[in-house]
Amino acid sequence: MQRPSASFGRDGLTRATARREGHPAIRRDLLRVAAIAGALALASGPVPASFAAAGTGAGPSRGSVKGADPQDAALAFDSAAYTTITVSVDGRPMNVRWYKEICYVANPVAAAAQQPGGPGGGTTTIPNTACGYQSMNVFVPESAFGDQRAPIYFAVNNSGWMASYLRAGVTDGASYTSATSNVGAALKAGYVYADIANRSRGLVGADGTSPGKAPAAVVDAKAAVRYLRLNDAAMPGSAERIVVNGTSGGGALASILGASGNSAEYNPYLAVIGAAGIDAKGHSTLRDDVFAVNAYCPITDLGNADSAYEWLYNILATRGTTGENPSPADAAAIAAQFPAYEKSLGLRNPDGSRLTAANMLDTIRQEVVRSAEAYLKADPANTIPPLGGTFEIQSGGGPGGPPTTKSYVNDWIDADNTTDTVLSVDMAKYLAFVATQATLKTTPAFDAVGVNGNTTSGTETNLFGPPTQKYMNYTEYSWNHNNVPGDGSGIDDTGLTWDQYTSRSSTTVDDQVHLIDPMDFVGTGADTAPNWYVRNGTRDRDTAFTVSLNLDRALEADKQVKDVNYQLAWNQPHAGNYDVPEAMAWIADVVRKAGTPHAPGHHG
Repeated sequence: MQRPSASFGRDGLTRATARREGHPAIRRDLLRVAAIAGALALASGPVPASFAAAGTGAGPSRGSVKGADPQDAALAFDSAAYTTITVSVDGRPMNVRWYKEICYVANPVAAAAQQPGGPGGGTTTIPNTACGYQSMNVFVPESAFGDQRAPIYFAVNNSGWMASYLRAGVTDGASYTSATSNVGAALKAGYVYADIANRSRGLVGADGTSPGKAPAAVVDAKAAVRYLRLNDAAMPGSAERIVVNGTSGGGALASILGASGNSAEYNPYLAVIGAAGIDAKGHSTLRDDVFAVNAYCPITDLGNADSAYEWLYNILATRGTTGENPSPADAAAIAAQFPAYEKSLGLRNPDGSRLTAANMLDTIRQEVVRSAEAYLKADPANTIPPLGGTFEIQSGGGPGGPPTTKSYVNDWIDADNTTDTVLSVDMAKYLAFVATQATLKTTPAFDAVGVNGNTTSGTETNLFGPPTQKYMNYTEYSWNHNNVPGDGSGIDDTGLTWDQYTSRSSTTVDDQVHLIDPMDFVGTGADTAPNWYVRNGTRDRDTAFTVSLNLDRALEADKQVKDVNYQLAWNQPHAGNYDVPEAMAWIADVVRKAGTPHAPGHHG
């Protein structure tokens, strides 16, 4: 759905820069840029704090080609190093070439053999400690064996922003149905399927540190794109037609990868891990922009996700109505930050009106109506229960258990199934329904560790801070309300408020937040992907609906973006790839409209 564009941002500056204009941290970061090139030649470990440069500064032009750095030779693709496997797609056998465990960086970060996430909350043993978190499996269907212009379906798998170990999304002897499996649909369409591993939170390094702190996941994904570009002439598929697919944290990673193409801010981090196309002076000779993004329920804009969440579920007293308000004072204070943030974005709705906290609820209501009516019109068999009727919702039954079905009374949406129209939506009752069928998150929802004595919550707090520290609060409220002594985070340990702490030249947590947020890159000098397909379920309580909605409005305003297909997916929870035929049809359409990509090695 194309909508009128609107301008926002300031002369190519990132929104973070615009919002913090005059902040000492911005002046400090701008001074860093001049020192980066020389420092890179000496870098041999984690990126020093002083390397996080501000200012987008797009990288090489879209005509850039293969770099000349000597380390690129170590990243050459071996076209003969494959194993042939056989799968079945829609009942038909298909030969697939499997290029196993391609390490996409020259200097991978070693991981510990024991990683968290085993059965019962224990640990799991990984066989590839050298590069298991910075490698990819590439699967080439027989129709693409000699096709260097086929799209590359680039799958990222880090749900919850957790580190993603190497996986094989295509397995020998497996059967796929293209109507329900995105893997099967991609293979059937003749796309090269790439499963990407990446560092992120939870990763334990060989030295016992946490080398997956932000922006490691983004840096690794960019390095994988650069590997594909470096070897474009030798590999099946076209690096000019990379379609990134991800769900939840993977949807967020897909979004920031798509938003921040060729931003020079990542070059220091890319240099340290030996990414393709970064020379000894930190200059980029390759591109890392992508063609399209296919993102589901992206857990993104983390620096503002808490305020959006508390605003949404407190503005109509949802937490109180559903008995899910354990910290009302915290919830109210965090929610109060949202209106100013929303105003700062300067976004517009399709009708040209400013998108603000004042009209956000009505905007969400309109998106819910659009979602419901699209569902009704898609199939004559699709209906919505009448008021007083029930939604029958199936959910997983836990490890090894059968799914369960629960009934929820429809007291919030009145639809006419004969005309496929929605007559009314009661927003207070709708939000209560969302919060009832899936319990709301803690307060704060995303940066909870260290707040009110919380040391066990699995929120995204451990995505931030230095590799030697377990976690660090990354939002102003949580920083200022951290009361866990000795964790190295908050006023209690540093004696500094958030503003005081982030103004220091040694601080990087604010840069970490910035470098994983697509909202800071869309509409700037970065090369944002031209095609976006974004879905967020109408029953998804894992992040506020405002997050994906703001991303949509920002993308619509970016003149680089040609196609934005955004929708709240009717009656879907926090999940992805539930609409495979529709998503794959969209991919095929944008590929067709873009035409045949330039031959490898001759991008112009």
